[in-house]
Amino acid sequence: MGDYSKALEFYEKAHKIKEKALPPNHPDLAQSYNNIGLVYHNMGDYSKALEFYEKDLEITKKALPPNHPNSATSYNNIASAYDDMGDYSKALEFYEKSHKIYEKALPSNHPNLATFYNNIGMAYSGKGDYSKALSFLEKALSIWQKSLPPNHPNIRKVTNSIDNVKKKM
Repeated sequence: MGDYSKALEFYEKAHKIKEKALPPNHPDLAQSYNNIGLVYHNMGDYSKALEFYEKDLEITKKALPPNHPNSATSYNNIASAYDDMGDYSKALEFYEKSHKIYEKALPSNHPNLATFYNNIGMAYSGKGDYSKALSFLEKALSIWQKSLPPNHPNIRKVTNSIDNVKKKM
């Protein structure tokens, strides 16, 4: 609904309850930090979002196995914040960490893997490395064409991104 201050208020109340009820490295606390980070991210406060995403990642690394999908989500959220801040090199660093985990955890044609290829491609495009961008965007398109209906918005979006990258080459 876009009422971020209300969302933040309730996420913070929930977090305080979890802090009292759970051990300090419980995965639910990590998820709570992630939720608060997402609200700040949606509000455009990327630095604040990063603070919470990093707390999420810190707990996730302690509480779960190294290649757990929750770690990939944490890395992806950090990457997304850097991406939105225009720091494409830092974004790529975290997208790659996320991608490595998901590549092991998901089948090669999974739509979530395509999302990571798309994100990585867009970060390379932002950096001006259009050949790498095109490679990742085409991988995303290939997976989405096999796993989503032909009129799905992701297919249209990545097709437009591919066209834009080709124009810049």
